Amino acid sequence: MAQFSSLPIAPIALLLFGLVGILLLTIPSQDVQDAPGFLYGIVLDAGSSHTSLYIYKWPADKQNGTGVVTQHSECSVDGGGISSYAGQVGAAGRSLRACLNRAVEEIPKEKHPNTPVYLGATAGMRLLNKSSPQQSDQVLAEVGSEIQSFPFSYRGAVILSGREEGAYGWVTVNYLQENFIKFGFVGRWFSSGRATVGALDFGGASTQITFVTQQKVEDEANRKELRLYGHVYSLYTHSFLCYGQDQLLKKLLAQIVKSQGYAPEVNHPCYPANFTRTLKMENIFDSPCTVQYKPDTYNPQRSLTLRGSGHYQNCFHNVSELFLYDGCPFSRCSFDKVFQPKVTGNFMAFSAFYFIHSSLQKVTGVKVSTPLQLENATKTVCSMNYKNPDRLKDFCASSVFIKALLLRGYGFDDASFPGISFQNTAGDASVGWAMGYMLVLSNLLPAESAGVRKSLTVGAWGMLLFLFIVLLIICVCLLFRARSKRKKGGDESAI
Repeated sequence: MAQFSSLPIAPIALLLFGLVGILLLTIPSQDVQDAPGFLYGIVLDAGSSHTSLYIYKWPADKQNGTGVVTQHSECSVDGGGISSYAGQVGAAGRSLRACLNRAVEEIPKEKHPNTPVYLGATAGMRLLNKSSPQQSDQVLAEVGSEIQSFPFSYRGAVILSGREEGAYGWVTVNYLQENFIKFGFVGRWFSSGRATVGALDFGGASTQITFVTQQKVEDEANRKELRLYGHVYSLYTHSFLCYGQDQLLKKLLAQIVKSQGYAPEVNHPCYPANFTRTLKMENIFDSPCTVQYKPDTYNPQRSLTLRGSGHYQNCFHNVSELFLYDGCPFSRCSFDKVFQPKVTGNFMAFSAFYFIHSSLQKVTGVKVSTPLQLENATKTVCSMNYKNPDRLKDFCASSVFIKALLLRGYGFDDASFPGISFQNTAGDASVGWAMGYMLVLSNLLPAESAGVRKSLTVGAWGMLLFLFIVLLIICVCLLFRARSKRKKGGDESAI
């Protein structure tokens, strides 16, 4: 009995485990792809009035050559647009530092070297490049130098054309509305088959209109093709420089001052009736957008007093003077001799369009979804007196402008205007050109191949689990049997 009690349990267990190991070598395995990791990209939207930094991410594999991009985060840069730092050495670059540091913290460190950074400047820099190419180049060089001091892959700082800005905004709108691709219940992306919508952007120095049209685009300067998710889209797009909100207001002021003979005191029909302000002539005529209204000779330091009258009809008349509707060289035009086919389908209006439209509805309490409602709401705000007129001095002029632009300029009517959706966000992302820019550029970025590892089939895993349980039971039984024999042997020795 003593011999059995000394049964070699450990060698038996090792033998059984060895048999299982040999069995593992004979079981067929299959290749399994790991879930792809994420790639990151940064776009700095250097607008005319401010700069925003967006961090985007997408799976390392792609969908028909284009990344499935989501917005990871957004950082608003303090201060004005980079064009406002012209002549201030290094200031434009320094303004970006805080947001770039935040990007360093938010993007995984191992992803830094392969994270592309793009800076796209829009109408503010287009105007600076027009008035002072040397200063424009200096600003771009300074921001480029600052970005390169960070551990990312710098891909350049460029001034986007108006056509590019409009087209990328259109991409963002349709991507966020899942008009290109949609994630299905089966866990994969597929073509949504939806019609695209047009994009209306109203920035600080320019405004853009972009949409797909079946009509012939008579001016090639207004045509752009984009390839996304295996499809080619042919767009009509145009950007009107100097028709953004900030430059428009300056342009309107210059037109009013000129129409009243550059008098020292000027009646401004778009300002509230209880509002008065004084400013210098240089504050009106310091922009390329107001050159045509500048007097031949004038003192830039001369002061000018503006008195508001809150008169809708006179305001509308002055705003309308900013548009040229005559002399169209094509079969049809919007304004300023620019070709535009008839607007078709639905549209999304964002940026300042959204804020003005939202404020109109909030102040008047009217849902502005028809041309008549837009006109009535505009008349209401132009006749109002405000407790804080300085903050709302431009509300009437901006409202009149979007009415003139959308209805007379772009040609929206009772049938098409209700198809405009005024939005500033969609899903968890901001609406603007930056995401569209990242999507299009992701076509140029290499995809990463998914990692491959060996994996056992479900049947093999089941068999191994069964063998492990049997082995465990055998070992436990042998252990208890050995302990029982040892105890019995001890009892016999005591007797």
